[in-house]
Amino acid sequence: MSLVCDICGKRPSTGNRISRRGMAKKKGGVGKKIGGISRRWWKPNIQKVRAMIDGKPARIRVCTGCLGAGKVIKPPVKLKVKA
Repeated sequence: MSLVCDICGKRPSTGNRISRRGMAKKKGGVGKKIGGISRRWWKPNIQKVRAMIDGKPARIRVCTGCLGAGKVIKPPVKLKVKA
């Protein structure tokens, strides 16, 4: 499944995970030392939702930031009629 938002284009980003050891100087130690650096990923929270695209309902992948900001117009709900 694609991890790219169809509205804003948000995608996974990379960075470093830094492990540190030792006691901080302000706590009486000699200072923190970097123990190791490894690469890591931050993934966006992508949801599949039904939205109105060009006047027709379609299923798109949207991040929760766009959903909360109201950038997605949802189709009207069909009411079920009991016979």
